[in-house]
Amino acid sequence: MGFFHQVLPGIGTKYELETDSGDIISVIFMANGRVQLYTQPARCPECYAADLNPMETRRLGNVLTGAIMEAEEEGVEIAFSALADLRIVVHTYIIGAKLAGKAISDLDIRSRTGVTVLAVSRDGKNTVNPRPDFRFISGDAVVVIGESDQIRAFEQEFME
Repeated sequence: MGFFHQVLPGIGTKYELETDSGDIISVIFMANGRVQLYTQPARCPECYAADLNPMETRRLGNVLTGAIMEAEEEGVEIAFSALADLRIVVHTYIIGAKLAGKAISDLDIRSRTGVTVLAVSRDGKNTVNPRPDFRFISGDAVVVIGESDQIRAFEQEFME
């Protein structure tokens, strides 16, 4: 297996991995913020390419590192090895009828589960660190953070 990188003046930086089976995977971080992904199977002379925007790149990165990804609800677990193996989960959920019309303070989410509401997305507008009097409506996408057991408690308490 070989791995190297190369600065491409005026273009970006290229990283290339050659697997034990001879497949080649190249990733080019473009100067314009986009990422190009190329694969060349060992037994195929043709190269396949994908052009990714930053969001698609992050999602692919999460998939490659084992994070669970779903279309409407997705989560990522982050491990901080320098902090006694601290593991934090950031997860999104879609608010249903059960929580519609209720304020964050009415639900007492943090006290009951340990989860903190980081942001709410509604109709294409994001509210980061929403105030306690923020009221959910059905269809809101909410981003929460907590440890795995806190996230499970949130799901059991509010999302089932």
